[in-house]
Amino acid sequence: MERRTFLAGSALLGLMNTAANAAPGQPLYGLIGKMKAVPGQRDALIAAILEGSAAMPGCLSYVVAKDADDADAIWITEVWDSEASHDASLQLPAVQASIAKAKDLVASMETGVVTTPVGGIGLKA
Repeated sequence: MERRTFLAGSALLGLMNTAANAAPGQPLYGLIGKMKAVPGQRDALIAAILEGSAAMPGCLSYVVAKDADDADAIWITEVWDSEASHDASLQLPAVQASIAKAKDLVASMETGVVTTPVGGIGLKA
């Protein structure tokens, strides 16, 4: 996998979350992405992503889900109090360790979009 593609995709890699609230009036920052694991390595990729499970300041939600129709694909949905918090999380030692473990398990980044979350169950916007 190309290094630039992996680094861009690593933006979708975080670990677990800590409950935090966005500043009043500040829009939330969201990411939704689909990753393809090396064939047969989806569970190992999921484990590598979740293994570090350290607190990430500003992370309101981080969900990793198996694609029901593709045995090698996962979806990652993130909600942050700000883009700056997300960017800062990529420098955390636990996140860096997770990226290092996951990089050889990622075949490709299929889809990635930035969103502005506005609310929902479990999300205080």
